[in-house]
Amino acid sequence: MRIGHGYDVHRLAEGRRLVLGGVEIPFEKGLLGHSDADVLVHALMDSMLGALALGDIGKLFPDTDEKYSGADSMKLLAEVVRLIGSQGYRIVNADVTVCAQRPKLSPYISQMRENIAGVCGCEVSQISVKATTEEGLGFTGDGSGISAAAVCLLENKTS
Repeated sequence: MRIGHGYDVHRLAEGRRLVLGGVEIPFEKGLLGHSDADVLVHALMDSMLGALALGDIGKLFPDTDEKYSGADSMKLLAEVVRLIGSQGYRIVNADVTVCAQRPKLSPYISQMRENIAGVCGCEVSQISVKATTEEGLGFTGDGSGISAAAVCLLENKTS
């Protein structure tokens, strides 16, 4: 078994879609980034890559490569799942926390979990997504951005 941790942050900006866990959330701002900037999925991918010491998403999907411009992070997650599978591993469980003052994310969490489980090839019960505010503190608290932290457990498929 291998444990990985991931963290990501993106600035909120006008004229962008807000996508978290593969769900487009109605909001006046979206996350700024080279891809769709799905901070939740980015943290999850980094935790999976970190568990196997395979670097991070910046190494795998560099923002200097135009083919990732506007990329769907769920498709990038599918590539990470394929990569960990090629190393002989599968996901046991993942736990992701999103920090955002606004918008309220609770109505979208079950769909996020379903989306992620579908791509990861596991049960929804193996994927946890939580949301919290920062009580008005810091860049997430003042509405400048959204962050996410993730931890995952991978197991060798032959175990």
